[in-house]
Amino acid sequence: MTEEQRKTLEDWKRGRLTPQRMVFRAKICLLAADGLSNNSIAKRIGTSRPTVVLWRERFLQKGVLGISEDASHGLSYRRLDAEKVKQIVEATLHTTPKDATHWSTRMMAKAQGVSNATVARIWDAHGLQPHRIDSFKLSNDKRFVEKLTDVVGVYLNPPEKGIVLCVDEKSQIQALDRTQPGLPLKKGRCGTMTHDYKRNGTTCLFAALNVAEGKVIGTCYPRHRNEEFLKFLRKVNRETSKELDLHLILDNYGTHNHPNVKKWLAKHKRFHLHFTPTSSSWLNLVERWFAELTRKRIRRGVFKSVPDLINSIEEFIRLNNEAPKPFVWTKKVEEILEKVSHCKAVTVTVH
Repeated sequence: MTEEQRKTLEDWKRGRLTPQRMVFRAKICLLAADGLSNNSIAKRIGTSRPTVVLWRERFLQKGVLGISEDASHGLSYRRLDAEKVKQIVEATLHTTPKDATHWSTRMMAKAQGVSNATVARIWDAHGLQPHRIDSFKLSNDKRFVEKLTDVVGVYLNPPEKGIVLCVDEKSQIQALDRTQPGLPLKKGRCGTMTHDYKRNGTTCLFAALNVAEGKVIGTCYPRHRNEEFLKFLRKVNRETSKELDLHLILDNYGTHNHPNVKKWLAKHKRFHLHFTPTSSSWLNLVERWFAELTRKRIRRGVFKSVPDLINSIEEFIRLNNEAPKPFVWTKKVEEILEKVSHCKAVTVTVH
């Protein structure tokens, strides 16, 4: 190290406006010039031996200029030619690693000879997320279009003298208690709860969501047979205006088509049932409300008993009805059919 180089490094070390990374590298080189070993320098500065070796070699190769530049971490995404970017995108879309089901940034970087940060930027720019997967199921209902048109028609053009109710059961809701008390939320730490739990029984929630208002009629029963469904229909009958027809949107569960249910409906002409296609629970807006119930009240809840669980659900319904927010359906039949047709075409192509 020449006197001029030492003076420059000393100035960097003492400079108030010098970037900290430059100060760090200058200290390494000055200590090396004083005869300290790599291990001693690493211990004194609080870094690793490879880091010390890296910047000593950079200084030996390029002098002061060498440590004023950032170390290379592989080719930058912006410096890659278009063909290389295309290769990475194509490999992500159409291949898989030999020892895994999907690519990670590090595996792809190793395979393509670039940095994992470069792969991450390319994936982000092209909207690729190999680590994620969505589930789906296409309905095989022979009357899919007919039922879809009926349900969406009720959503978009509700009857003038009627109430549209989305009806379903959320069965087997578990009253789970944790084996140990969780730690509360505090600064720098999220709330905690044990991974194991104690089962204290289950309940079944019957719910009817008023599409126009967002209010919910709901009650819990131990089971979800046709007997319980009839009790719930009587509750809906009591709690709605007798002057209005009731249009119920529900799925094809056997309980809803039970002879006892059909017999009761025959005597109550204001009830009109609209069935969703099979494997199309997404058409029933009450499922969206069930998701809110699960997220806000059940998933992280601690329930000592089934009555505790039921009280919590009933309170959620009460608070919902005090300030209801309706879920608005916007998709038209044509848009849904176009998307379903595209999905079927892609599925056939893949297979």
